[in-house]
Amino acid sequence: MEKSYKEQLKNITTFVFDVDGVLTNSSILITSEGEMLRSMSVKDGYAIKTALQKGYRVCIISGGTNEGVRHRMRGLGVTDIYLGAGHKIEQFEEYLEIYEIDPQTVLYMGDDMPDVPPMALAGLAACPQNAVIEVKAISKYVSHKNGGEGCVRDVIEQVLKVRGDWNDNFNASND
Repeated sequence: MEKSYKEQLKNITTFVFDVDGVLTNSSILITSEGEMLRSMSVKDGYAIKTALQKGYRVCIISGGTNEGVRHRMRGLGVTDIYLGAGHKIEQFEEYLEIYEIDPQTVLYMGDDMPDVPPMALAGLAACPQNAVIEVKAISKYVSHKNGGEGCVRDVIEQVLKVRGDWNDNFNASND
């Protein structure tokens, strides 16, 4: 019998997130100079920072190439950032191999078709409420939050609460 997603939360030690549609709401504002701007939730940022402070691994795998994303993630303490990922499964497998991570300990949150192959390999596949139907179909957990509106906070908080790691550090800045 397959475990419920709630039972799998206690095994998660690593989070892997897509950017557009997960950390953002899928919208891109384009300036007259051609610069592409995205919006991210500070609540998601706080949760990422807290997870890292508690010793969890966080990895970003995105098909996008916006260096502003790298800057934001580094500012939160994320060091494993793959941008321009054409086939996300390759970066995902490389990441697992580099750190010798058991895929069963990974929560992967994606929202669209390029995320399906690594989600199928991860121990816990999750997605935002507004993910495409194919991603929802393979997800063991569909957040009640949309991409860019707290879905990352939702899954991180659930894992950290189950593992007794949420949140006794109220002095961290809300980034």
